[in-house]
Amino acid sequence: MNRRDLLRSIAGGAAAGLLTRTMRALAAEVVAPSRLGVGIHSFAVRQKNDKPDGQQPRFADPLNYLEHCHRFGAGGIQIGLGARDESYATALRRKAEIYGMFVEGSSSAPRDGADADRFAAELRTAAAAGAKVVRIVMLGGRRYETFETAAAFREFADKAWKSMQLAAPLAAKHGVRLAIENHKDWRADELLDGLKRLGSERVGACIDTGNNIALLEDPAETVKTLAPAAMSVHLKDMAVRPYDDGFLLAEVPLGEGVLNLPAIVATVKQARPEVRFSLEMMTRDPLRVPCLTEKYWATFAAVSGRDLARTLRWVRDRAAEQPLPRISQLPLREQLAREEENVRKCLKFAADRLRL
Repeated sequence: MNRRDLLRSIAGGAAAGLLTRTMRALAAEVVAPSRLGVGIHSFAVRQKNDKPDGQQPRFADPLNYLEHCHRFGAGGIQIGLGARDESYATALRRKAEIYGMFVEGSSSAPRDGADADRFAAELRTAAAAGAKVVRIVMLGGRRYETFETAAAFREFADKAWKSMQLAAPLAAKHGVRLAIENHKDWRADELLDGLKRLGSERVGACIDTGNNIALLEDPAETVKTLAPAAMSVHLKDMAVRPYDDGFLLAEVPLGEGVLNLPAIVATVKQARPEVRFSLEMMTRDPLRVPCLTEKYWATFAAVSGRDLARTLRWVRDRAAEQPLPRISQLPLREQLAREEENVRKCLKFAADRLRL
């Protein structure tokens, strides 16, 4: 029943029982608004299986994604905006303003001078769309899976440094800030040292609250270290369990994992009260962190055995009693339903318990 039918029913003296049932049904469809944004990877299953028929825009089209997250009651979005014409960017900005939502972009840093034009065009689009922050990833994979040797990681680190030297002035030119994520590549002190070395007020950190557990860091210490440089936050909760070669790490709905989320949010807000939080709740099988294998340690010469012992003890003490959630064997329909349920749970917890 739509609202017009509801009003006709009332005007016609519909039974009180019908009115009560209808109002309850309408209320059940309303999602309480949240100030927490939703990053596109929170819908990774939906995005991966998006097969438009040519008549509808792709799910990850920013305007389409904004509408989807608005229906969920999200406070904003973080998504790759690409390089688009001004009319599209303006339409996205105006729609977000109408909904009272924020927009943050997501991009990869320029690989070299030849890639600078691509990056500049994406920043230009982000600025026109009203995005004040663009999240940056330097490494698409995981450090301990990508690099076989310390020399290979040093080569990556050198290229990343040159990339950010290219990116910083472009961010200043287009009036946006760049937030480099700790994407299972940089330990917190490494990322902070790089930001200090760069010395740009336009470049800071996108703090992922769970990633650096995989790099044998205490999540509270990761947040404390990076909070003064924060320009964006990926908020997530994690569950852990030991396995033969190390431990399993899984994203779970906010409040169902082992992270002290109220303390994490408070730490960031105290250091950077203007920073926006975006949910990154990836509904997927647990990740294996093989920290007891030789290959894992190829790039971690400076990490102490004390960190390893502390992390394994931390995992043991907080290990989930039940097996960690797995979805890869579920039918796609159930995977999509689980993904949407997880996002809704997170938004509700953030609004009710974290004041986000």
